Amino acid sequence: MDLDLRKLRYFATVADRLHFGRAAEELHIAQPVLSRQIRALEKDLGAALFTRDSHGVALTDAGRQLLEDAGPLLASAHAVRRRVAVAAFGSRRLVVGFRSGIPVIPATRAFEAQHPDVVVDVQRMEWDDQAPMLLDGRVDVGYVRLPIDGTGLRLTPLYTEPLMVVLPTDHPLAHKEEVTEADLAGEPLVWHADASTQPTSRPHPDSGLRVRGVEEKLEHVAAGRGISFVGRSETVFYSRPDISYVPVTDLAPDQVYLAMAASRASPLADDFFAAARATAEITAECGNYEMWRLADETISQPG
Repeated sequence: MDLDLRKLRYFATVADRLHFGRAAEELHIAQPVLSRQIRALEKDLGAALFTRDSHGVALTDAGRQLLEDAGPLLASAHAVRRRVAVAAFGSRRLVVGFRSGIPVIPATRAFEAQHPDVVVDVQRMEWDDQAPMLLDGRVDVGYVRLPIDGTGLRLTPLYTEPLMVVLPTDHPLAHKEEVTEADLAGEPLVWHADASTQPTSRPHPDSGLRVRGVEEKLEHVAAGRGISFVGRSETVFYSRPDISYVPVTDLAPDQVYLAMAASRASPLADDFFAAARATAEITAECGNYEMWRLADETISQPG
């Protein structure tokens, strides 16, 4: 039995809304049609996916399992459509995603020397969309920072880099050469919406200011609303007079990986993986701007 992707998309929409009426509106189909499609999917799978009673709609254990597996499947199907559309125009193109502060120039230059006919585009990713962008084909290959949900991804470690604490310039620790996690205990923390990813286990109990991008993070720190953390390479690209970066000697380093969809078979992506691995040491040193500039000039030289 082949899994019907259209029914799977209908299921994922109902599972997200937990309401057949609202899901039908979003899908632009009649509610009775949606209900029949879900019942047909349940028959295909031999399992009830939802419980329906006077209290509303809820996922069964089987439904929760299907929802967990549905995301990568639907994203992979979307990625196939995207790649076919690109191929139809006869262009050779590779989209490289990157998290803030990670230079892609060393690997890109090495890759372009091998494939001068391929257009390389770059696309920035945030912490919460790095996996979805890889799975749905918006990005072919991505430089990602851990943690990341690796479901459906092929992950290759590249390097680690030290973590730096971001402090407002009037903070008592702002001009220290280095600090420890204990020095920062009890400080309010400006961090991503997913608190489980925070690097320190000692934030202020009232920490709760959630941000998405690095620029938003730095604005809140500069305003004195808390401290935050960045990888060393990010400090090169985000220098400003109202914040200071100080190394934290005892925090685990930031981990940088290269990633692509596990279902993807692409000689071009494989060649970029090889270029990224070959230039990983240079990329890791790009926390020093001069090293980054010299590496770019070196790799750009013919031969």
